[in-house]
Amino acid sequence: MTQQATRQRPLISRGLWAVGVLGCVALVASLSVAVSVGAIAVPLDTVWGILINKIAPGTIEQDWSHGRAAIVWDIRFPRAILACLVGAGLAMVGASLQAVTRNPLADPHLLGISAGGAFGAILALLHTSLFLGLLTVPLMAFAGALGATLIVLGVSQFAAATSADRLVLAGVAVSFIVMSAANVLIFLGDPKAAHTVVFWMLGGLGLAQWDQLIYPAVILVLCGGYLWFKSGTLNAMTIGDETATTLGIPVARFRLTIFVIGALITGVMVAFSGIIGFVGLMIPHIVRLMVGGDYRRLLPVSALCGAVFLVWADIIARTIMAPDDMPIGIVTGLIGGIFFVWLLRRRLA
Repeated sequence: MTQQATRQRPLISRGLWAVGVLGCVALVASLSVAVSVGAIAVPLDTVWGILINKIAPGTIEQDWSHGRAAIVWDIRFPRAILACLVGAGLAMVGASLQAVTRNPLADPHLLGISAGGAFGAILALLHTSLFLGLLTVPLMAFAGALGATLIVLGVSQFAAATSADRLVLAGVAVSFIVMSAANVLIFLGDPKAAHTVVFWMLGGLGLAQWDQLIYPAVILVLCGGYLWFKSGTLNAMTIGDETATTLGIPVARFRLTIFVIGALITGVMVAFSGIIGFVGLMIPHIVRLMVGGDYRRLLPVSALCGAVFLVWADIIARTIMAPDDMPIGIVTGLIGGIFFVWLLRRRLA
């Protein structure tokens, strides 16, 4: 049995490497298409020429206009990078929540974390001054996401919703309550400024800027690295609380830590992208079909696939009604809703 397991390990490693390489190739190709397509199409060779010249000036002779260079470098490329960061972050959060709740339907959107982040962002935009500069909206979004997380945990305790399915129901209920409170903030806010919060309600990547990408990037690297470092603990949590406790894992504290980390990632992503649902629900399930349930493989591949998925969702949102941008939350909501129904059907079958 041991010899068989030893022979299988190289096969698993080669399979994982193959998935990783194919994923990276798909990500690079997706980024190239995302920067190329739009109301004004830019040839792929021009896209790469502009990118290379920005990294190493003078490497390629410039035969494109300054306007086209601005479209590629200042508008489309940061937007595509933001899509990668948000998709990767939400996918990792969804996978982690599914482990600590032992519920395949767990997702930052369904558990009300995204709604809390939107509430904090709306509060910062309409009712407080940007007293911390560019950090105000991300910090307020994190505070809102963390507050919604704590409310979900409190409601689940109050209602004795100890099962995983009831925890999701508690999250959905809290999500409706928090979004109602956010709508009150919009109603009480300045009518001239209220239209700007539609971005956070429906989701979108159109406000991406180079100088702001550092915040979601740092949060993703630090928090995503922590989640991957705790892959073994997440694996134990999927078995059950009793088994995890016998292994010396402080179950309650670790679950709370994962909720806080998830709130931090989700809050910061929501601050820059608005509410984008179902990414954290769909991607981990798709990845499990490819690499299995081991979180040492599941988390990095989920991040990669989440990035690719959201880049293509943004491509659809930008092109289906060109030259107008459809909110990306509409695209992910439509795809995610269909996937949700399929997942329920699969669980009940």
